[in-house]
Amino acid sequence: MHEILAEKHSVIDRRRNQEERFLRRLAKDLKKFRVYYILALPAIIYYFIFSYKPMYGAIIAFKDFKPMKGIWASPWVGLEHFHTLFHSAFFWDILINTLKISLYSIIFGFPAPIILALLLNEVRHTFLKRTVQSLTYIPHFISLVVICGLIKAFSESDGLINDLIAWFGGERVSMLLWPEYFRTLYVSSGIWQEVGWGSIIYIAALAAIDVEQYEAARIDGAGRFKQLLHITLPGIKSTIIIMLILRLGHVMGVGYEKIILLYNPNTFSTADVISTYVYRKGVLEFSYSFSAAVGIFNSVIDFTILILANWLAKRWNETSLW
Repeated sequence: MHEILAEKHSVIDRRRNQEERFLRRLAKDLKKFRVYYILALPAIIYYFIFSYKPMYGAIIAFKDFKPMKGIWASPWVGLEHFHTLFHSAFFWDILINTLKISLYSIIFGFPAPIILALLLNEVRHTFLKRTVQSLTYIPHFISLVVICGLIKAFSESDGLINDLIAWFGGERVSMLLWPEYFRTLYVSSGIWQEVGWGSIIYIAALAAIDVEQYEAARIDGAGRFKQLLHITLPGIKSTIIIMLILRLGHVMGVGYEKIILLYNPNTFSTADVISTYVYRKGVLEFSYSFSAAVGIFNSVIDFTILILANWLAKRWNETSLW
């Protein structure tokens, strides 16, 4: 009996010592890096107020939320809203449209800033390089409403795109009235708007590559293409993988703003996605609980894909977010 009590006291003492050591290390760390913690404090407060604190409101996905009653007083309905979503006549159509637009954006949009960064890295004329960078950055800062207005103007039957098509002998067509053109316009305009801004991080990664590696490769007789394959791409490989993992974590996150500004009843079959469906149900029809259920469904899918992508990257290439 005395041995058991002694062992318990020993365990308690060890835990107490571990806690004391942890607190001392924490206090020392806070004192040593206090400037960095102070700089990070506004971001921490921001995410706590606008991202973490409102998370308790997700419970309305399992309730028949009535604004007059509040969250806690609204009646509990369990998984009823999820059942309504999965058995909706529109569910599979909007899910497929969301996945197609997102996958097309990844397949064609994700490599675009990498290619632009690689091309700019080969430009030796400083003025030309900075001019191209500035011109490709500008669309990112243009209002989405203005961007959509330009897309509509360019895609009309007498617009710029149709002028080019007619110049090559093609037929003029008002593209936004045809569902088969919608995804192409959406993805290509997204690439044009974000390619310059997205290339910034890759240009920074390229700048971190040791110049001596290129000099050694040139001495060994390697041309620019071989330097690209054996030095440049391996040098930014980890950055590419991290950015791809982050992008895969937003597969279901096709925004509704741009689609609402562009689509019309003729293109619903290819343009209607989960976010626009939630907008109609949640904002226009006041189905707050249903839209919250759809949001949780999206988050679960994105989180699952993110975990899977991170696990595969870590297993195959030993590069991951965590």
